[in-house]
Amino acid sequence: MNMMNALERRSTFALSSIFALRMLGLFMIIPVFAVEGQSYEYATPALIGLAVGVYGLSQSILQIPFSLWADRFSRKPLVVLGLLLFAIGGAVAAMSHTIYGVIIGRAIAGGGAVSAVVMALLADVTREEHRTKAMAAMGMSIGLSFVVAFSIGPWLTGLVGISGLFWVTAIMGVLAIFTLLLVPKTTRHHRNFQQGYLHQLKQVLQMPDLNRLHVSIFSLHLLLTAMFIYVPSQLIQYAGIPLAKHGLVYLPLLLLGIIFSFPSIILAEKYRKMRGIFLTAIVGVILGLVVLTFGATSKYLLLLGLGLFFVAFNVMEALLPSWLSKSAPIQSKATAMGVNASAQFLGAFVGGTLGGQLLTLHSTSTGWAILTAIAILWCIIGFGLKQPRYLSSLIIRLPEEDSAEQTTQGLTTELLEIKGVEEVVIMSEQKVAYVKLDKKVIDEDGRQRLTQLFGKELVI
Repeated sequence: MNMMNALERRSTFALSSIFALRMLGLFMIIPVFAVEGQSYEYATPALIGLAVGVYGLSQSILQIPFSLWADRFSRKPLVVLGLLLFAIGGAVAAMSHTIYGVIIGRAIAGGGAVSAVVMALLADVTREEHRTKAMAAMGMSIGLSFVVAFSIGPWLTGLVGISGLFWVTAIMGVLAIFTLLLVPKTTRHHRNFQQGYLHQLKQVLQMPDLNRLHVSIFSLHLLLTAMFIYVPSQLIQYAGIPLAKHGLVYLPLLLLGIIFSFPSIILAEKYRKMRGIFLTAIVGVILGLVVLTFGATSKYLLLLGLGLFFVAFNVMEALLPSWLSKSAPIQSKATAMGVNASAQFLGAFVGGTLGGQLLTLHSTSTGWAILTAIAILWCIIGFGLKQPRYLSSLIIRLPEEDSAEQTTQGLTTELLEIKGVEEVVIMSEQKVAYVKLDKKVIDEDGRQRLTQLFGKELVI
C-alpha cells in the first residue's frame, strides 16, 4: 500500500504529460513574444501584451463551465475537447499575419480550459493515500515544462520563427490527446445529490476552507508570475547572468525544490501533517521574499532568496490540489477544482500586471517588500484552514463473467448504502474498482458488510 500501483503510475504519467505538453507550448511563447510580436501587422505594445495575456483570461473564465460539466458527464471527452481547442488556437495563431489574428488564436487556445478536469480525472484514478504523490508529479511536470520552455523557446524561435513556434504548440496539443489513451475509462458512483449548476457553484463558493485554498492558489501564482517578470533584470544586473542562461539558474532551483518536496509530501500524507506543512511552506515563501527584499543586490543572497521561494513553491504546488480534492464535496469535486483553477489563472494575470508595475519602481527592495506584504496577508488568511479529512481506498476486483455489468451495478449500490463509503470509481476495462471511504465514520456493521462483499477479512 506504500507504492502506487501500475494503473496509478501510468495514469499519473499520462495526465502529467498532458499538463506538461500544454504548458510547454504556452510558456515557450512568453520569453520571445515581446520582441517577435512586433513583426505582426498592426502590432502595438498594448496589443502584444493582450496577445500574451488573453490566454489566461480565457482560461480563467471557462474553467468553471468545463468543471461543472465534468461533475455531470464523462471527464475524458471534455479533456479531448479542451486539447482540440488548444491545438486549433495554436494553428490559428500560426497562420495569422496580424496581431489581431494572434489574439483570436490565443483566446481560442485558452478556451480549452480543462486543467481542473484533468486534475479531477487524476483524483478519480488514484487512491486517496497516493493522491498527494500524484498531484506532486503533476505540479513538478508543470514546473519542469516552465524551465524547459524558457530555455528552448528563444532557440526554437531562431530555427522556425514565431509562426513555427505556434505550430509547435498546436502539435503538442494533438500529442497530448494520444497520451490520454493511457488513462483508464472510469465511471463514478456516489450518493447523488441532484442540484442545478448555479446551486452547485454556490455550494462550493460558500465553503470557507475551499475559499482559503482558492486565495492560496491565487496568491501563489500571483507571486510566481510577478517574480518571473521582476527578477530577470536583477539576475542580469546583480548576478551577472545573461538572459539566455537564466534557465540554468531556474532548473537547479526547481530540482532543489523537488528534492525537498518529497519528504514534505510523506509528512503531509502519511503522518497527516498537511496543515503544518502548508503553513510552513507559506512561511518559506515569506522568508524567501524577505531575503530578496534586503539582499537582492547581492548575487548570493539573490540566489538564496530564489532558492527558498522555489522550495516552498514546489511543496505548495504539490499540496494544494490534493488538499482541494480532500475538502471538496464528492459530487462537486471538479467544480471546486474549476474555481481553484480560475483563481490560479486570475492570480497569474494580476501577477503579470503587478510585475510590470514593479519594474517602474526606482527601488528594488520596495518591489520585493510589496510582494512580501502580499505573502504575509496570504499567511493570515490561510492560518484559518482546518486539517482536511483523510479518506482511505480499497481495491476490489470486478467479476469477469457475461453478467459482470449487472453484478457491478448491484455491488456499487450495496457499497454506497454502507455508512462511511463516499465514492466508488469503476474502471470496467481493467475490471477494477476503487472504494473510497472514511475510516472515522464507518461502524462495525459497515466493516462486517464490507468483509462479506469483499469475501475476506478487511483491516479498516
